Amino acid sequence: MKTRRTSARESAKRGKTDEALGKLKLKRLKHKAERELDCVASSTGKVREFLARTPCTSLDRMLMAVGDGHGNAAVVSVVRVGFRSAKQAEAFEKVERVQGSGDVRPLEIAAVLGLTGVHITGHHYQARPDKNAMIIAETDTATGHVDNATLDALADIATYFPVT
Repeated sequence: MKTRRTSARESAKRGKTDEALGKLKLKRLKHKAERELDCVASSTGKVREFLARTPCTSLDRMLMAVGDGHGNAAVVSVVRVGFRSAKQAEAFEKVERVQGSGDVRPLEIAAVLGLTGVHITGHHYQARPDKNAMIIAETDTATGHVDNATLDALADIATYFPVT
């Protein structure tokens, strides 16, 4: 898995999302992206409090379902939050990464992907700075069985997916 993860990350860095997923033996099933302006309204808990004190400059959210063609599927949430400085983005991630501290809500899984009863738990989480922004990716099993190593690798490479 380590080799496939590294190879998939390189494909994702080059903007080749489907190629990156293929290296993890997955295919994109559904996908939706949205741009928002109100970070506070799209967040909860301490993350919301942080964003009320430190306004974001942009918010892009993407939700994707991926599967292996054998009934096993995962949901991928990617959120890119822009700030005035890299220091603000780093401070945001310190609040965001604490389990239970709140979140920038992902797009609605049931409405966007048609999957009911599926939730992002935060157990498969990866963050990556991007200039004055922070990119947060979270993954979880949607149907069947997707092992933890694959979910972690998927969160890692998803931080390089274009949020469009």
